[in-house]
Amino acid sequence: MIGSYVAVGDSFTEGVGDPGPDGAFVGWADRVAVLLADRRPEGDFTYTNLAVRGRLLDQIAEEQVPRAVELAPDLVSVCAGGNDIIRPGTDPDEVAERFERAVADLAAAAGTVLVATGFDTRGVPLLKHLRGKIATYNGHVRAIADRYGCPVLDLWSLRGVQDRRAWDADRLHLSPEGHTRVALRAGQALGLPVPADPDQSWPPLPPRGTLDVRRDDVHWAREYLVPWIGRRLRGESSGDHVTAKGTLSPDDIKTRIASVA
Repeated sequence: MIGSYVAVGDSFTEGVGDPGPDGAFVGWADRVAVLLADRRPEGDFTYTNLAVRGRLLDQIAEEQVPRAVELAPDLVSVCAGGNDIIRPGTDPDEVAERFERAVADLAAAAGTVLVATGFDTRGVPLLKHLRGKIATYNGHVRAIADRYGCPVLDLWSLRGVQDRRAWDADRLHLSPEGHTRVALRAGQALGLPVPADPDQSWPPLPPRGTLDVRRDDVHWAREYLVPWIGRRLRGESSGDHVTAKGTLSPDDIKTRIASVA
């Protein structure tokens, strides 16, 4: 029975793409916190989300891991390295070595460390050419999990997020339904009973014509791809002026989820 949970990571764990009614993001980790809190007596559960969008692995290790170690929770989830892997010239073997050091620090302080693989990016236009690097990194993540006895949130095999409706309009972050499915898979990885199958089939969509696809691609490139490239060229991050959500009440999370469900 997990009584405390700390989430560390980047935009994926912050919940980008899953906005609540107040504009702040919810995300899969917050949803997992609700699953865990529901199994505890009322008020007998603490949850802290330290994730910040755009963070690289070294930033997560420097800013978030020491705080998670200080809190010494029953459970830590660590999803990190993705922003490093997508940068040109990075070596997934070297990134994995730094990831293992973070996992070792967390494993020494927390009861359980949940680690996550990367997604299969074959359907993501901006990232599909990185599929081999991501697969290599995933192999390291699984080996690290074996060495430290960590459960694995396997996102590569999650078929439920291979549908475009699982992704936000920017095609880089999950939609609310995508975050929900990841939360369900995380629950399964932790051995929790979950209310739905994360791999359940999506309702069929009407076919889209070539013109519709091209129009969507042009809109995406103008609204999301060009600004993303611009930030990279300027050395900026989407998280430069963002602070972590910090400690959250499961009841508040439930209210925010219910208001947008």
